Order: sequence, then structure tokens, then C-alpha cells
Amino acid sequence: MSERDLWNLARQYLSEESHPQFLQEIQAIVDTSNEFELRERFFADLDFGTGGLRGIIGGGTYRMNPVVVRKATQGLANYVLQQGGSQPSAVIAHDNRRYSDLFSLEAALVLAANGIKTYLFRELRPTPLLSFAVRHLQAATGIMVTASHNPPEYNGYKVYWSDGAQIVPPHDSGIIEKVRKVREVRTITREEAESRGLLVWVGDEVDQAYMDTVLASLLRPQLFAQARLKAVYTPLHGTGDTLILPLTQKLGWKISCVESQLVHDGDFPTVKSPNPEEASALELALRQADTEGAELVLATDPDADRLGVAVKHRGEWVLLNGNQLGALLTEYIFSSLKDLGKLPPRPAFINTIVTTDLQTLIAKKYGAQTFKVLTGFKYIGEKIRDWESHHGPQYVFGGEESYGFLYGTHARDKDAVSTALVVIEMALFYQSQHKTLIDKLNDLYYEHGYFHEVLISKSFPGLAGMQTMQGIMKRIRQHPPARFEDLETSRFIDYLKGESLPSSDVVQFLLKDGSLLTIRPSGTEPKIKTYISCKAPAGIPLQEARAEAMTKADILRRSLEGLLTG
Repeated sequence: MSERDLWNLARQYLSEESHPQFLQEIQAIVDTSNEFELRERFFADLDFGTGGLRGIIGGGTYRMNPVVVRKATQGLANYVLQQGGSQPSAVIAHDNRRYSDLFSLEAALVLAANGIKTYLFRELRPTPLLSFAVRHLQAATGIMVTASHNPPEYNGYKVYWSDGAQIVPPHDSGIIEKVRKVREVRTITREEAESRGLLVWVGDEVDQAYMDTVLASLLRPQLFAQARLKAVYTPLHGTGDTLILPLTQKLGWKISCVESQLVHDGDFPTVKSPNPEEASALELALRQADTEGAELVLATDPDADRLGVAVKHRGEWVLLNGNQLGALLTEYIFSSLKDLGKLPPRPAFINTIVTTDLQTLIAKKYGAQTFKVLTGFKYIGEKIRDWESHHGPQYVFGGEESYGFLYGTHARDKDAVSTALVVIEMALFYQSQHKTLIDKLNDLYYEHGYFHEVLISKSFPGLAGMQTMQGIMKRIRQHPPARFEDLETSRFIDYLKGESLPSSDVVQFLLKDGSLLTIRPSGTEPKIKTYISCKAPAGIPLQEARAEAMTKADILRRSLEGLLTG
């Protein structure tokens, strides 16, 4: 793109933007002739991808701002209206991030201007509630304004379809096509939208319906009344407290909270990153748990779709990773349903191609069929919808290694709110058997084999980083290694070919010893993610099994250093 084209885009943006903060940013770039910053912000449009938008907050076409939000929402409106049906409606919620409330209102006013009745949550609410609300309110679509667990400078929005799940084919590509063709954006004032009944503010009724459904799904709710377990919870400045605290109160169970992190602040002042996958995010909660003598710590990310858990075991804190927590939940949910006589005749379990096979072995023990999908919880939601439409197996539980889980079908996205209650109930149950969650996890390792998983992420920021990532993936596909030191490859899978699952920019190495290495660019961040999974046999001492699996993982980790060099 030429320099003249960039300046023209900047001037066009200035003519469309009405928010003073974003106007001032671009005007300053124009006034100072800052060509580097101009190119960073206008070299491309912020892509409306297969799940929606996500980017750095700021002025420009390659940033998150009101102009970009309005254009994307106009494309969504055009697609919804094209689908037909009488009086389509939408639901919008937002998290605590900077400008989330502004972006959600801007989106609502565009939908309203297009005649689409829009239900808008007045205050911040979690992603799983938005997913639930789409079906509860019988809406055609939904928008969640969030950048999930990304750093504070990011925001975005996720688009949902009428089934409450994030958009998948054909809707994703159909919406993308409409967004790219937008030439005129329609919008109206808040006052006009309200007076015409096209903007409806959501009250407590949806909250109550969601909570009633979650409480009814608990397996052993009586355990909460008998609780001797102390726990500390943090929403990491996000939305989780808006539902988790009322739910625990309804159960008569008091949970201690990190007060400084109950503040809904999009700058996340008390953490380096609002990501419960990272140990640093739990520092304040762990410190408080030690002071209070608690044995369990729970943390939800800003939009409360991911859950992190730490357990006190033999005097030390152990942070469960997503694979471990998923394995424990799989065991507890399926075993409990069987013991209570509630396991459906054709139970199904879903996880992803990068999630530990320990969960698959556990589900199989209880007669459940496991289905593997690509990364992205939308594919789990898609399976639930397809099975309900075609009398398939009954979904029981599913999850991703990235700390996202869903028990039941009240929502169609990962739900840290309901999962937090199941985790507390699970901890109470095993406590009644004189076990911690770590004791139970070690039992599973002995029974099924020790699994050691490692996630490595390497960032590639900016335009140059995007090009570097593309080059790395191309080189791996053209010259896939036949071995990694002493570990020999038995099969190389390129998911871009779309042979067993939908086409996706993922490559996977199956090794002869049963280890697994998966490499994929992130769909939401400028980074390449690599997933290592190594296994040691069942029935051997835990220390020996752990050492064997970790040695294999170290080999793969060393090999990756050269493989991911740009």
C-alpha cells in the first residue's frame, strides 16, 4: 500500500469517527507525519475473522474503535436480515475492558437502525450468560464485547448464532463476506432506538434463569451445606463475580474473595496478565489463601469463560493446568452420573486435537464416546447443535486444554461460572474421601498412564511478525522433520488439507512412542502456539513415570527452538 493510500485512509477515518479519544490519536499522527505509526494502524483492515473481531484498542482501520465496530455490525445486520424470518433480534453483553460499554452500545444502535430488536445488558456480564441469553430470548444472533484474557490494550467482539454458539460455517464466511462489502453504515441515537422499542435493556430475569439452570445441574448440591473446605476466589477485575457470588450465596456457601480484584477495571492494575493460565495471575489469591488457611483457589478470566484452579496438597500449592483440571472433571462428572443412575444411554464427550488423551481414556471407561474437534469451543457448540438436530449421542461434558469447559448444554460456549461450582463440589466430594484433587489426579495417572503436557507460545508482533509466522508454517509443511533427536515421527498431519476435520492452519507430528507435537498460529493473537504431549505407561511409580514423560518433553522443547526461528 502506497503512502498516499495510507494518508487517504487516515483522512477517511477522521471523517467517520465521532469519539474524541480516537479522533485525537489519528489527528496527532497526521499532524506529526508519523509514517511508521500510520502504517501500523492503516496497513490493513482489522480482519473480521471466523469468530469476530479482536485487536489493539485505538484509532485506525487496524485497531478496535467505534468506526470498526459499526462497520462490522452493519455487515452482521445485513447477513441476519438476508436469512429472512420475521422480526429478528439480537443480544449483546460486554466485559470490563476499556470501551467495552461504548462498543456494545455502538453495535446495538447499528442493529437497531437496521430494524433488528436488540437486547443489551445494562452492566457487564460473563460470556456464558450471553450464550445462554441468545437461546433464552430466542434471538437470531448475539455479540459479546470482550478480548477474553488478552492484555489490557486489546478488545474485540465474538459473534454468536441462534443456537448460542459462536459462528461456524456457513454463517462465519457469510458474515465475513457481508462485512467486507459494507459501504454505508446505518445507526440511530439511543433515544430513538429506545422509543421505537428496538433497544431493550436486559434486567435480572435472564440472570435468574441462568442461575436456576446451573443450580439444577449440580450433581451433589447437598455437599455445599456440609462444607468444611475453605476457598478463595478472584475474578481478576472481570465479570465472574456477577454470577459466581450470587450462586454460592444461594447454595449457602461462603467463598472468600480478593477484594482488590473485585474492582471492574480494564487496566487490570493488580496483575501482569488477566489470564488464569498464568501462575502470576493467582499470586494475590494464593497469598490470601495462605493467610486464611484455605485449601482451594479459583480464578476466572475477564469474561469468565476460562477457569484456573490451585490446590493445597501436602502443604504446597499446586496449580492445575487445563489438561489436568479437565481430566479431574471428566472423572468426577461421568463417575457421579453413573453412581447416581443419571448417565444417558449414549453419552458423548468432546475435546480438541491438542487436549490430553488422558481425558479420552477416562471417558471411555464410563462408556462415553469421545469426539475430537479443532481448537475453538465453537466446534464443541456445533457438535451439540448437530446432535440435538439429528438425534445423535447426548453431550455430557467437553473442554479445551486452554482452561475452558462446559458441563451440560445450558450454554454453548465454555463456562467458567458453572464449572467453578462443579470444581468446588468435586473438591468437597473428594475431601469426604480424605483426598485432595491432587491425590485423585495421581490415582488417574496410575490407572491410565502419566501424561505430561507443555504449551509454548512465541510472539510475532506487527506486520513483520505476521509475515514471519506465515513463513515458518510454510517451511514446516514443505520440510517436516522425520525425527526430533531420539524421537522418531510416525505420521505428519497437515490439517490445512481438511481431510478429517475442517481445514485449519495446524500441523501435527505423531511420534512412534505415542508422543504428540502440534503447531498452530493463534486465531486471536500474533503468536504461534505449540502443544507437547508425552506419555509414560500406566501402573508404574509416579516419580518414574513423570521423569520419563518429562525427558521426552524436553527433547521436543529443544527441537522447537530451531523450528520456530523466523
